Amino acid sequence: MNRAKKAIRVLVADDHTVVRDGLVAIIKQEKDMDVVAETGDGRKAVELWKKHRPDVTLMDLRMPELDGVNAIYEIRAAEPNARVIVLTTFDGDEDIYRGMRAGAKSYLLKDVRREELFQCIREVHAGRTFVPAAIAAKLAERLPGEELSPRESEVLKLLAEGKPNKLIGAALDISEVTVKSHVQAVFKKLNVLSRTEAIAVANRRGLLRL
Repeated sequence: MNRAKKAIRVLVADDHTVVRDGLVAIIKQEKDMDVVAETGDGRKAVELWKKHRPDVTLMDLRMPELDGVNAIYEIRAAEPNARVIVLTTFDGDEDIYRGMRAGAKSYLLKDVRREELFQCIREVHAGRTFVPAAIAAKLAERLPGEELSPRESEVLKLLAEGKPNKLIGAALDISEVTVKSHVQAVFKKLNVLSRTEAIAVANRRGLLRL
C-alpha cells in the first residue's frame, strides 16, 4: 500500500495563519498522516469536510463566519461518526463542555506537545476518545451543574459589566423583581453567594466569553 492509502487524512481549521501553517507542517512530517485541506473559516471548514471527508478534523473554537462548536454540529449532522478534535487556547470548563457536547472526540490546548497531538490523532482515528487528565478534571467539574438559560446568561454578562439590578432590568426590559429572581438563579447554578464570586466563577468557566 502506498502512503496516500495508509495515511490518516486530516483537515486543519484554525484562523491563526501561523498556528495553522505550523500544524500542517508537523502533521505532514508524520509518515502515517497527511493534511487534505486547511482553512481559517468555520463555514469553509464544514464545506471542506463535506468535500474531502477527512478521517480526523482539528477544529479551533473561535473562527469567523461559524464558530468551532457550531461547525462540529454541522459536520456531525452530515456524518454522526465524524471524528473531530478541538484544538484551542481556551480552557474554561464551559468551553470544554460545549465542545465535547457538540461531539468532539478530544479537547486539546494549543500548547500540547507534538507527541501528544500525534497520539491523540491516532487514538481518535481508531475510534477512541482522548481526553487529557487536566481537561477531564475541568469537564467533571462542569457536568454536575445546571446550564444557565439564555436570559440568565444575559443577566450574568450585565452583572459582569457592573450594572445594578435596576439598569439590568431596563436593558432587558424586565422588572427589577424579575432581575433579582434571575440573579438568585445564577448564584444557585454557579454555587456562589455574591456578584463578585459569580463573576470570578463565570470567568474561570468561560461563561463570559460565549
